[in-house]
Amino acid sequence: MSFSRHLACFVGSLLLALSGRTAESTATPLAATNITFRNHVQPVLAKMGCSSGACHGAAAGQNGFKLSLRGYDDEGDFLAITRNALGRRIVPADPGRSLLLLKPTTAVPHKGGKRFDVDSLEYKVLSEWIAAGTPGPTPDDPRIDQLQILPEHAVLKPGANQQLLVRAHFSDGRTEDVTRWAKYTAANASVTQVDDDGKVQVVGNGEGAITAWYLSRIAIGTITVPYTNTIAPSVFARAPRRNFIDEVVLEKLQTLNLPPSPRCSDEEFIRRAFLDTLGTLPTADEIRAFLAEGVAPDARRGNKPPDNESASSPRRLQKRDKLIESLLQRPEFVDYWTYKWSDLLLVQSKKLKTPAMWAYYNWIRNNVAANTPWDVFVRKILTAQGSTLENGAGNFYVLHEDPRLMAETTTQAFLGMAVNCAKCHNHPMEKWTNKQYYEFANLFARVRAKTGANDGEDVIFVSNSGDVVQPLTGKRQPPAPLDGNPLPFDDPQDRREALADWLTSPDNPYFSRSIVNRIWANFFGVGIADPVDDLRATNPASNEKLLSAAAKYLADQKFDLKALMRAILQSETYQRSSAPLPGNASDSRFFARYYPRRLMAEVLLDAYSQVTGVPTEFRTDLRNENRGLGEKYPLGFRAIQLPDTKIASYFLKTFGRPDREKTCECERTAEPNVAQMLHIANGDTLNEKLMAKDNQIAKLLVDKTPPEKMVEEAYLSSLSRFPTTAEKKKILQMLNEAKEGEQRPLIEDMYWALLSSKEFLFNH
Repeated sequence: MSFSRHLACFVGSLLLALSGRTAESTATPLAATNITFRNHVQPVLAKMGCSSGACHGAAAGQNGFKLSLRGYDDEGDFLAITRNALGRRIVPADPGRSLLLLKPTTAVPHKGGKRFDVDSLEYKVLSEWIAAGTPGPTPDDPRIDQLQILPEHAVLKPGANQQLLVRAHFSDGRTEDVTRWAKYTAANASVTQVDDDGKVQVVGNGEGAITAWYLSRIAIGTITVPYTNTIAPSVFARAPRRNFIDEVVLEKLQTLNLPPSPRCSDEEFIRRAFLDTLGTLPTADEIRAFLAEGVAPDARRGNKPPDNESASSPRRLQKRDKLIESLLQRPEFVDYWTYKWSDLLLVQSKKLKTPAMWAYYNWIRNNVAANTPWDVFVRKILTAQGSTLENGAGNFYVLHEDPRLMAETTTQAFLGMAVNCAKCHNHPMEKWTNKQYYEFANLFARVRAKTGANDGEDVIFVSNSGDVVQPLTGKRQPPAPLDGNPLPFDDPQDRREALADWLTSPDNPYFSRSIVNRIWANFFGVGIADPVDDLRATNPASNEKLLSAAAKYLADQKFDLKALMRAILQSETYQRSSAPLPGNASDSRFFARYYPRRLMAEVLLDAYSQVTGVPTEFRTDLRNENRGLGEKYPLGFRAIQLPDTKIASYFLKTFGRPDREKTCECERTAEPNVAQMLHIANGDTLNEKLMAKDNQIAKLLVDKTPPEKMVEEAYLSSLSRFPTTAEKKKILQMLNEAKEGEQRPLIEDMYWALLSSKEFLFNH
């Protein structure tokens, strides 16, 4: 029997022996073909960890032996193995004496430990390649066209096992079974886990993705594990639907056997919608008016709707729709979304001089106010030229002076994915190659800046020459969008125009999905794909059909962001209660309910100012410049209106305000810490506002407001609801029993209790 046939039988028997298999392979076993360096040796070295970042694939290699990370550089790795160190790693006349085999089998000492045995298939692949004379990679080698994982989707029960199969399809028409040499990762370890052989173990309910990696290609398989709830089919059949969002979300919930929570109350909705759309709380008067709208005067009971009014009544839907329209037109909308996009585009005075920072901020603000379509907004940034004071968008290029940084920030901000890993090697968790990275970066290679005549002014222009060189090859790569057609080197047009055409196209599979995911995360606290700026293939969406449908909807609406926001706000999915049902309490990804989350730092600080009636004083932070106190912003400036993060504010820093130094949602944090709790309890911010002489409490006392109205005002302004009978009774008893001069401290305590409560600190 020939050695190749022996290997084929070995693999076949191995595959048949694997337990739990529900998919069968008809592909040719990898080792049954002629062994090549590119398609066989490299996968073995990658699978065994030899070319991993922890071993010889590290930037400096290990013990003088360096390989490319996961084998992305075939020519370089071939030379390192066969030519470096005087070729001592290979002994063609006696393969068994080769260091390439002696070390990983620990026949001689190896710091990396044993990677495989002498009688293993890995050993036989490498030894046959050596015995054949170590043929190197050639241009005629078949190239992998597609990687396929089987089954692509499976529905399993907790505790079940599933053996995956992985097939590689090559340019010569051959298909190989590469299950043994693929590397596997589980995207959601709370649902599924996968071992080195591709065997999946179900550990929880939900949905998990399994990634198979082979020869810089990836394939994704999904495992759905429905929850064990007992739900009548009528629950989903009768569930209310307002638009396409509800249709797709309910379809996923039914697949997972997750019951949807009922619609939230009007009090919950108005507070939630204000915070998510405007970043501000509704006032007590706005709440009273909203709750009373559409309710007969004799049934208002002090502007509170009757208890027997159905949460799903058409009257409530109509007034909610009316509220949504008003929110989308308010000036606070411009403040809030200007701040959000300033976070994304890194508006700050650490790298920009103050006049340029204001120009950048005001450019964003003017476009938000004009409701500029997102594709037009992004195109203006990408193709910006001229004075950065007259065209604030040009400051994007002042912040990113290197073509590589321009490329990385563009993909992160507008495509929701990071390509920076491909700067040094092929991306280990994406399909982007080192070559594609430099092709994309070369689109920005001719952007130039020169100092203008005014303070803080730069002039952005495009040169007619200049290219980025790929370090691996020492050659320039033709400028090209990701997966796009390359441009000629001598094309006289601004390369950024071609980039903008490709990037903002409705057909671009990344552009609309990225902004949809960011908008969705603003309203739900978690993206359809999460984190929101990590839309790589190996981090699949929790509901791919929803993300695709929403992206198509936005493109059909000509990238009108308000249209998408309106659809989200009107959906039953958004208007669900945050109170968990027994059957959906563990859901955190599929939107069976609204997920409570802490208010972001700026919104929380503004809420304290609004409820207490005491504005916060803001100063620029000049501590690092040894210039004492910074310049004051006008009193009444809200935190959400600040154009810069260079603000002296212990509160904002403690509660997770980003520094705007890199385009990443990870800069902002909502994680609780001890400093936050101590600052709310004993810090200056809240306590000084409560004790201020001319605050809201003082006004209530001066106006001789009855205690009952004081309590009602405090609850409406902070929690956006009326106090319960028990809450009101307890507080009124203390206020009525208070002696003269003791009432104000009691009212301060009441406000402090409300403003430090979870109900206030969280959007729900």
